[in-house]
Amino acid sequence: MSQFTETSPGNDSASCCSRDLNKPRVVVGISELAVSDNPQELLITYSLGSCLGVSVYDPVNGIGGLIHCMLPLSSIDKEKAKTVPAMFVDTGIPHLFTKLFNLGSKKRDLVVKAAGCAQILDPQGHFK
Repeated sequence: MSQFTETSPGNDSASCCSRDLNKPRVVVGISELAVSDNPQELLITYSLGSCLGVSVYDPVNGIGGLIHCMLPLSSIDKEKAKTVPAMFVDTGIPHLFTKLFNLGSKKRDLVVKAAGCAQILDPQGHFK
């Protein structure tokens, strides 16, 4: 079993589907990513809001990945991007794909889904 995780692993009582209630869970927090080839593992994240969440699944090889990016561009803090690439979309997404490819995924086999990026503030800076 190969797995790469840049998260704070933990068990959580919530589940997206009842059939997954007994699966081990890896909670992907803000600025974290995880990839796994363990079909019994569930990668989850919460509270995307204005963050970007990207899930990637390779049904041919049974490999999956999830990232929870906080900011779009690493140009605001290049040093932080080196130590926490998942914080930024422009460094985190390539990092996620590299980890998937290292586990044996091929680009042609990947199913990619994105969520988040909500505009949570009005023009005056108040929460909507």
